[in-house]
Amino acid sequence: MAARDLVCSNPFLPATYQLNNLQYYAYNQFIVEEEVFGGSSFLTRFTELFTVPRIRRATIGGAIAMTAQQFSGINIMAFYSSTIFAQAGYDSKHTLLASFGFGLVNFVFAFPAIWTIDTFGRRNLLLFTFPNMAWCLVAGGCCFLLPEESAARLPLIAFFIYLFTAFYSPGIGPVPNVYAAECFPLSHREIGAASCIFVNNALSSILGLTFPSLLAGITPSGAFGFYAGLNMLAFVIIFFFLPETKQRTLEELDYIFGVPTRRHAAYYSFTWLPWAVKRYVLFQGRASLEPLYHLEGFEGRNMVDAGAWH
Repeated sequence: MAARDLVCSNPFLPATYQLNNLQYYAYNQFIVEEEVFGGSSFLTRFTELFTVPRIRRATIGGAIAMTAQQFSGINIMAFYSSTIFAQAGYDSKHTLLASFGFGLVNFVFAFPAIWTIDTFGRRNLLLFTFPNMAWCLVAGGCCFLLPEESAARLPLIAFFIYLFTAFYSPGIGPVPNVYAAECFPLSHREIGAASCIFVNNALSSILGLTFPSLLAGITPSGAFGFYAGLNMLAFVIIFFFLPETKQRTLEELDYIFGVPTRRHAAYYSFTWLPWAVKRYVLFQGRASLEPLYHLEGFEGRNMVDAGAWH
């Protein structure tokens, strides 16, 4: 694997040569997986999403990313933006203009993700954006409590909704689909990604159908506060249970998702958090962090030999 990475990252080699090497190693990965899962029926492969530990962890990771996207409340904003702006006090014309602004912000701020998703990483983007989306929702909900005659009420509500959207677009917006497309092995990628999309759409339907009742029952301020709480819940789940997949090869992903979920949670609870306190709260510059994954010297052995499926 080290030789492969050297070849594929060498800037002096032609791009077509690097691409051919990547295709060659992907093909070999497929052959290994075909030997393990060849001839499996659709039902068997679907069952293996939950029974094979390595694949089950990928299923959990993809489902976490998809669920977190719906917990963010973005689809509620998209489906009911006109209703929300109307309840804020906008007339019909300005409601449509404000809804257009929401879509425009969502579109424009998606572009930074082209760069950030492979530099900051999927996990780090989510951990950065979810707390920021949460406080934007809290601030927007509080603005609904301002007197209706206040000149600042409408602009502030729109501002915090737009700011919420600006945090969403480069983070939990594109990450779930990227994550679901890469966390599964090639043998289960189609059915795994499709299952994650099913979770996403099912939750979107449920939340979309229940939001009008929620809005009527606890007012816009309460609804915004509710989704702010869901954002923080998603943050906690991602912090403890979602592995990073940035710039990982197929072999490395097998290694990463071969790590038990409880070990991942324990590492961030008892190793990373104490280190972060020492490093950033107590300013102990010499504090060292033991890595969770030891990929040095990992030779990309086939998945059965490496124990990735057990």
